[in-house]
Amino acid sequence: MFVLRFVFPLLLALTSLAVVATPLAENFVSHWFQRDVELRSSLIFQSVEYSLTDLWNQGKRLESYKKLFDNIARDERVLAVGICSADGTLIAKSTQWPNNFGCPSSLLSSKPVYAVEKLGKGAVLSGSFQLPVESALKPHFVVLHDLTFATQREGETRYYLIGFLIVVSFVSAFVTLLTARMTMRSWIGKLRVTLNDPKVRLSRQNLPREFVPLVREVRQMLRDIKPGGFPLESIKVDWTPQSLSLLLKQELPDSEVIVVSNREPYIHNLVEGKVVLQRPASGVVTALEPITRACKGTWIAHGSGSADRQTVDKDDCIAVPPDDPEYALRRVWLTQEEEDGYYYGLANEGLWPLCHITFVRPNFRESDWQAYKAVNRKFADAVVKEAKTKSPIVLVQDYHFALLPKYVREMLPDATIITFWHIPWPNPEVFSICPWREEILQGLLGSSVLGFHTQFHCQNFMDSIDRFLESHINRDQSIITAGNHSTLIRPYPISIAWPPEGLADVALADICRETVRQRFGLKKDVRIGVGIERFDYTKGIIDRFLALREFLTSYPEWRGKFTFIQAAAPTRSRLPSYQAIQRETHELADAINQEFGDDQYRPIILLGRHHEPQEVFELFRAADFCVVSSLHDGMNLVAKEFVAARNDEHGVLILSSFAGASKELLEALLVNPYDAKGMANAMHRALNMPFDEQTDRMHLLREMIRDNNVYCWAARILLDAAQLRKRAHIESFISETLPVNGKGANNVDAV
Repeated sequence: MFVLRFVFPLLLALTSLAVVATPLAENFVSHWFQRDVELRSSLIFQSVEYSLTDLWNQGKRLESYKKLFDNIARDERVLAVGICSADGTLIAKSTQWPNNFGCPSSLLSSKPVYAVEKLGKGAVLSGSFQLPVESALKPHFVVLHDLTFATQREGETRYYLIGFLIVVSFVSAFVTLLTARMTMRSWIGKLRVTLNDPKVRLSRQNLPREFVPLVREVRQMLRDIKPGGFPLESIKVDWTPQSLSLLLKQELPDSEVIVVSNREPYIHNLVEGKVVLQRPASGVVTALEPITRACKGTWIAHGSGSADRQTVDKDDCIAVPPDDPEYALRRVWLTQEEEDGYYYGLANEGLWPLCHITFVRPNFRESDWQAYKAVNRKFADAVVKEAKTKSPIVLVQDYHFALLPKYVREMLPDATIITFWHIPWPNPEVFSICPWREEILQGLLGSSVLGFHTQFHCQNFMDSIDRFLESHINRDQSIITAGNHSTLIRPYPISIAWPPEGLADVALADICRETVRQRFGLKKDVRIGVGIERFDYTKGIIDRFLALREFLTSYPEWRGKFTFIQAAAPTRSRLPSYQAIQRETHELADAINQEFGDDQYRPIILLGRHHEPQEVFELFRAADFCVVSSLHDGMNLVAKEFVAARNDEHGVLILSSFAGASKELLEALLVNPYDAKGMANAMHRALNMPFDEQTDRMHLLREMIRDNNVYCWAARILLDAAQLRKRAHIESFISETLPVNGKGANNVDAV
């Protein structure tokens, strides 16, 4: 009777469903195979993109591509590969390229294009990808896949699927119904009694035995989803904006992203009565724009441009990038008093010297602190206003917003707040100088993830928390718990885009060297050293010049045969300490030039202006060595930009051991910037280093930066954020499902 009344109708329904679902499944399998082939095409392109770009930029003959293409086409799923121009001309191809098959259509798109076309009795899927090179041909890399195997497998899938679904229907019906009938009533009854009895706690002693495995599995799941547990370094990935976007779609689907920084990615200024768009050179912008674009997010920043107000809508927003809008830029307006107190005052006269060991006394004024709090509150209100969900991902950048994480947490408790501190963090003894140390620490602990460049800075921060706040510090997992909120503390060494924007337009090293020599009137045999940075007392420019004086004194044979070109852009010129460093630098350069130079020769050429990226890369390629002598630096991306510019794998990097980059760029000549004699010896060694040694060192440096570029930096942070969100989701689910004693899932830890 049970079978007639329930099992038989269920079997009939499941069998009917199998027959109806077969065409849908067949269509799904077809799309699945096609998607798999498209993904293969994308992975092939990502694997060879760097090699193809180098071959093209070096002007290699077309025969040079054939061996590479034939190796790729050895894959059984790959029919052929080639390079096509935008007008449909086949430029280069592998041996297996079909004779009656030309270039695919729709090659004008800069984005990947996939198309299925007939070839004889079969079909071919083509994937075309534009190479990132400057060329009127707009070359596309094309991969052809034979889809014959997919057609054959679709037919096989149809018959197997029908039989499989019918068998599964029979087995599932009987097993499910018998099991449910035997256990459901008893199990639900015991669970209801357990959850409704206020005297029962979830512990080994009084939890019903059949529930213990369930709760134990939940606890193990929470342990497995722990931040920092994803071995990103063990997986070889070519990190690009595209692969970063793919990661976002996989790990953080449908997530709302809000970026908060003092600097905006697009600035509108009035120049001679016309609105001119400017893009500031910023590693933060390079790293975070792909994230914001991929999520169609919002970027909140200080509207500092003279024409910024003229270009926003009624909500102070503007769609950017202007030529292809993909996200919103929300501008926050500050009064002159707020900017003086928040930016020039506490941020740059207080926190900046406090965090950098450069023996410049930090200034702390109550009025600056009040302005800092007000501006942080203003930006937090903007975040809440722009948030469209209760749990956005908020990316907070740098020391301008130490209080913002706590302010946002108070208004959006479910938000995932990622704060990255771009400058060093001092030890507790130094940090104790700050009059508002507890408030700053509490503000930063509003973050879900707090990142620094190095593990040493993470350790200093945890030591500061240990000294000044009541909290629980798990040093094994680098988690700080204060109150009912936990913050993950992790090192995320920032990097640059690979290859850097604008580098493709720069001439080869030999041409750059000749151009620079002509520009500055240098003889052909003069060797060149360079330094590129802002006029900042943390960059050690004066110490560098003192080392140059020692170099010319200890090695007089280089007088007249060596010139050092220093490009230093003025910054924060309203502050007395920055005015002083500019004045002292110019005076010292003049003194050294007078001591060792003459009318025909200057040992130091000091360029006190802003240089565009193309000018900087030209100097890098012209140089025999580059000096980065920071007295204290969170990272220093100039060192990595110099390495990225040297595709000839020549040149030497002289790097301060007090820059965060020295923890990664181990093949540089590491120096103590306070040791003038040691730096002079490093300059002498760099000028006499054999080309073979230069190549060995530069090759390793370039590999490190290429594999750990800025998109890899963003991926590491986002993966940790994704794991935190998954963990929070499970904890929330447990709390709602097992509400015992009003404490929810917290009691699970007793099992």
